[in-house]
Amino acid sequence: MRHILIFAAIMIVAGTYMAQQADRMTTAQAKPAQALAAAQLSAQADGRGVSVSNRTVVIPRDGRGHFQADARIEGQRLSFMIDTGASVIALNESAAARIGLYPRPGDYQATVSTANGKVRAAPVRLASVDVGGLVVHDVAAMVLPDEALSENLLGMSYLSRLKRFELANGEMVLQ
Repeated sequence: MRHILIFAAIMIVAGTYMAQQADRMTTAQAKPAQALAAAQLSAQADGRGVSVSNRTVVIPRDGRGHFQADARIEGQRLSFMIDTGASVIALNESAAARIGLYPRPGDYQATVSTANGKVRAAPVRLASVDVGGLVVHDVAAMVLPDEALSENLLGMSYLSRLKRFELANGEMVLQ
């Protein structure tokens, strides 16, 4: 388990870089998002400019070049940066407390490597995660101290259970 967590933290850093590189390569080649956008004429938008149609969520890049989305967990709306390099959802302690998770000091049994070095994390399970109506149940997550994680990460424990997710024309498409 420890090796998996270390690998996950390394993938968080590498994933962000790789996602940016993949987007640069696919933007020049891929046009499927234009067809998808045409099919979403009846799409609704949330406050972040995220388009939701049927069971497809299209998320544009933010000003930093990242993909931000809101998710509903335990009835609470939390903001996430989508990180395909993160093995699991990573929550800071403040966000975890908002959804009723309060890991005890003894729960921080995992060690993960972050850009700021190694940090202890508490593994947890989330009953459900809902991003724009795309609901996944029983999702693995980690709680990290606030000082180790400035923003929550929506990782592969959620993304890999969707029908598909892809980067096309500078947008993240979840289905």
